[in-house]
Amino acid sequence: MKNFCAAAAIAVSLISGAALAGPTPAPANAYAYIGYPNNGQTLSAGKPFRVWFGLRYMGVAPRGVKYPNTGHHHLLIDTDLPSSFDEEIPSDRQHLHFGAGETETMLELPPGKHTLQLLMGDYGHVPHNPPVYSKKITIYVK
Repeated sequence: MKNFCAAAAIAVSLISGAALAGPTPAPANAYAYIGYPNNGQTLSAGKPFRVWFGLRYMGVAPRGVKYPNTGHHHLLIDTDLPSSFDEEIPSDRQHLHFGAGETETMLELPPGKHTLQLLMGDYGHVPHNPPVYSKKITIYVK
């Protein structure tokens, strides 16, 4: 009975884990990163600054282009990664979409402490399986 319960628990965890990511596969070693600004950097208020997106072991393709091992960037500002990776990434002030395949943007934020993080989306803005995202960085605007 113990073996059956253990096997059932493993099966449930595998099934539920698979449901937490979108249907589009990504290479297991793929990752996104923010090339600029740097973690802990202080930037000037009232002045737009460049945010540069990096990606390894995947390619960038615009929204709507369904090609293996590609996706496009989404910049998360002052928010966490979604609790589930099986739905379309929201589009609002905290979730900026770069569906034309952009790899950088100009951003202006109010004074204060802010966090930035990248999350890759597939042709339909859904995170890949496994999800591809950057480390969250903190910047200061003064």
